[in-house]
Amino acid sequence: MPGNPSTATRWGGVELLERAIGYTLGSLLLVRPDAMSAPTPCAEWDLHVLLQHMNHSLVALQEAADVRRVARADEPDSAEDLVTTLRDRACRLLGGWTSARNDGAISVDGRPLTANVLTSAGALEIVVHGWDVARACRMDRPIPDALAEDLLRIAPVLVTEADRPARFAAPVEGPASAAPGNRLLRFLGRDPGGVTDVNG
Repeated sequence: MPGNPSTATRWGGVELLERAIGYTLGSLLLVRPDAMSAPTPCAEWDLHVLLQHMNHSLVALQEAADVRRVARADEPDSAEDLVTTLRDRACRLLGGWTSARNDGAISVDGRPLTANVLTSAGALEIVVHGWDVARACRMDRPIPDALAEDLLRIAPVLVTEADRPARFAAPVEGPASAAPGNRLLRFLGRDPGGVTDVNG
């Protein structure tokens, strides 16, 4: 969740969320039932746990669009097919935010945030977990350059030192000339070439 959002930051809002969902839907197409126990870049999670976490995140973002607040209370998963549930939720989420009003604050654990900040934060999480899913499926799906560049502009505002090491590991060293997607992943504590000790 955002650390100290700046009013000067160029938030992508719903448009950025749409691109993030598009990327991650492509990753979800790679998931096979026999891969649920596969390790993910989050060392303590297998693919099934990652998909559950993503499901909870989408529920929270949908709640924000519908009732302008997020309680962040995880729901138990009863669906047998998490991937189908995630695809359906992602499409409903985008529709919900497209028609939602963009004014006024949204309460996240009692803290007010604008719709643009919240949807941009959601886009960041959705993209990085979309990459995690592909990697768990042993596939390389680079984050598109333009999408990664837009996320790199907001990531330092959304992810601060207060988020490390609980939510994100320390940034991973790498060349400044690397592809934008790899620079984004390294900033978020992920090693584009291996498993990383992060909690999501």
